[in-house]
Formats: sequence, structure tokens, C-alpha cells
Amino acid sequence: YYVTFLVSLSPGLFRSMALRLSISAFIQLHFTDLTSFVCPCSDCWTPWFDRDDPADTGDWETLFELRQEHPGKICQKPLQIQVQTTGGAPAASTGEVFFKFDTVTGFACRNQDQAPVCNCHDYRVRFMCPFHFCHRSEVTCWTQWFDRDDPAGSGDWETLINLHLQNPGKICTKPLQIQVKTTSGQSVSSTGNVIYNDTTTGFICRNSDQRKGLCSDYMVRFRSLCGKSLTTFCLKY
Repeated sequence: YYVTFLVSLSPGLFRSMALRLSISAFIQLHFTDLTSFVCPCSDCWTPWFDRDDPADTGDWETLFELRQEHPGKICQKPLQIQVQTTGGAPAASTGEVFFKFDTVTGFACRNQDQAPVCNCHDYRVRFMCPFHFCHRSEVTCWTQWFDRDDPAGSGDWETLINLHLQNPGKICTKPLQIQVKTTSGQSVSSTGNVIYNDTTTGFICRNSDQRKGLCSDYMVRFRSLCGKSLTTFCLKY
């Protein structure tokens, strides 16, 4: 695999290596076991929300109520807010007075604030959120394979609680998927073993549950969100 990075180098860096490098240089890194997933460094907008109309006291598109009606659709700390009429006109072009217009409260237009007294336009809002919020499902990768136990005792216990303790920082708290295989290369289905595996507990094969002999020796890996870093190294899938 080949991964190309743009690296900024300050003057004098690596002098001890007797290398003269320009301020900007392209470096090609060759990996046999690692692949880099590079995500575009850009934030993103939520869908448009229009939860209210101005028929009563005004148009209230507040974050508190929007989050209640659309759980998980708006980040905790929006970077920007954008407001327009349901017809697509920018809010600033209407000439109306706005009671709230920020990323903490959201948007509110009160009928009582308009002169002469009349109803506000009907508005919709959207919010800019960090990249990783809008693309959570896209920034995923598999961990390395883990084999912390063998079936010599009570069975093969590749549990998340023990894997987290023995491999700090290498498995996320809430994996999305788990994958299991034998260390010998034999397919899991052909072993005939009774096994338990999920993304909450991990993997367990107990010798006491088997009709004949011991469990096979297994290894596991997990699919996880790559985290806040936009460039994350994942083992080859």
C-alpha cells in the first residue's frame, strides 16, 4: 500500500541527519500492514429543520426543542447557524427583528417585535457541526487481531474487558462489529464449537459447552469509529 502525505517541515529540522529539506515536501510512506484512511478536512451542515410556524407568538426554532424532536441529529456545540424562510430567502433579507439568532439558543422570531405589528415569516434553520459528527458512519476501521487466551483452561476467553486492560487505547469503548477466526485458519463454522460473541462482551468459547474435546483457539478483531483524528491508521482489512 502507498500513502502520500503533505508534511510541513521547519528550517533546520533533521540537521543531525545531514538532510536539507525544503519547507514543504512530499513523503511517500510504504506500508505492508497498514492502510491510511484520509478524510477531507471540512465541517458539515445538518438537514434543514422547521418545527414551528408564526401563527401564534412567532417562529421558535430553538435548539432545546429541536434536539427533543430530532435526537442525535444536531451536535452539542454547533459551529454556525443558518436561517432562511421556507421559501429560501435569507433571514437577513426579510428586515424582521429576531429575538434569538445564535448557536447556543437557536433561532426565534417573535411577532410582537415586528413593526408594524404583524406575523414573522416562517423560517427554517440548520447548523454547522464538526466533520466527525456528520460522518460518524464513514470514519470506521478494523482493529488488529487479538489472541489473549487459549483453550487450555476453561476455554478461550477473548472478552472486551480483558482485551481493554491488556491493550489500552487499541479498542474503542463501543465497537460496531466483531469478527472471529481460528488461529489455525480453520473456518469458525467448521469447528462445530458452541461460541458466544457480541460487541458488548466480546468472544467466549467454553470447554464445558462442547460435545467433544476443547474449544479451538480463536482470535478476534473489532470494527470501530476511528475517533476524532481525521487521519487514522487501521490494519489492512
